[in-house]
Amino acid sequence: LNNMDEFRTEFPLVISQDLVWSDMDACQHVNNAVYFRFFENARIAYFEQVGLIAFKEETQIGPILASTSCNFRAPLTFPDTIHIGARIESIRPKTFKMKYAVYSEDLQRVAAEGEGLVVFYNYQLGKSCEIPATIVSAINALQDAK
Repeated sequence: LNNMDEFRTEFPLVISQDLVWSDMDACQHVNNAVYFRFFENARIAYFEQVGLIAFKEETQIGPILASTSCNFRAPLTFPDTIHIGARIESIRPKTFKMKYAVYSEDLQRVAAEGEGLVVFYNYQLGKSCEIPATIVSAINALQDAK
C-alpha cells in the first residue's frame, strides 16, 4: 500500500485520529500495546457500521475477540495523524477474521498490520453461536461497497 488512495481501496472502513503524547513510551515511539487500541477503535467503528453494536444490545448476541496479533512495520512518533483500516477477510458460520492496518501521514506508509479472530457469542448462554444472516448481509454490503 503505497499511498492513501490504495489504503482506502483496500479497507472498506477507515477512521482517522491524531497520536497523543501519552501513546509514546520511554523509547520515544508509540508503545506496542497502543496498536491494539488502534485496532479496537477500527473494529468497533466497523461493528457500528454494520449494526453489530445495536444488535448485541437488543439480543445479547454479538462479537467477542478470540485472538489478535500485530506486525510492526515502522515506529510511530508524536505528532502524527494516522488512519486505521479494517476489513473482514473471511467469514465462517460462527467466526470471522478481521484485518487491520495503520497508515501514518508523516511516514506516508503503513506502520503496522494486524488481524483478529472474532467469535459470535451468545452472552446469555455463555457460548458461541452462528452469525445471523442479517449481520452477514450487512458485512457483505459494506465489503462490496469499497
